[in-house]
Amino acid sequence: MLFIALASVAAYKALPLLNPNIGDVAPLDASCDLRAGPCTSILSDGSRVSFAIKTEGIPLVKPLDLEVKLDGIEASKVEVDFIGLGMEMGFNRPQLKATDVGQYVGTGMLPVCIRAAMEWEARVLITTPKGLVAAPFRFITAKEGAVLPGSKE
Repeated sequence: MLFIALASVAAYKALPLLNPNIGDVAPLDASCDLRAGPCTSILSDGSRVSFAIKTEGIPLVKPLDLEVKLDGIEASKVEVDFIGLGMEMGFNRPQLKATDVGQYVGTGMLPVCIRAAMEWEARVLITTPKGLVAAPFRFITAKEGAVLPGSKE
């Protein structure tokens, strides 16, 4: 009984970390290609979130240089939540550091995946004085030697 009680308390405390209460979510831009460069999303108030994975090829199990630029948003914290679509890949949310007004950088890493190609969502989470806002960006990774879906190779 004690174990069940402790596990319940731990789950209750972890729930906001795993599923944060997000106030505003930018629409997903299906034309975004993070392999080609940064992508920008616009929130409902007109503010902008630009996200880039600077590491060429977006490799698995290697450090990824991440950059977020904010325009019209006052942030106290910026994180990037990597979510595997179609397969649970575990908690993966690096926090970025402010380097200039509205600019945040950091390093993340994607885990190894058994699939030849995997679709991901990088959800930029921004803590503001008004609450948490998010901007989703999708991309695909491929194992070395595999062809990305939709490519002409």
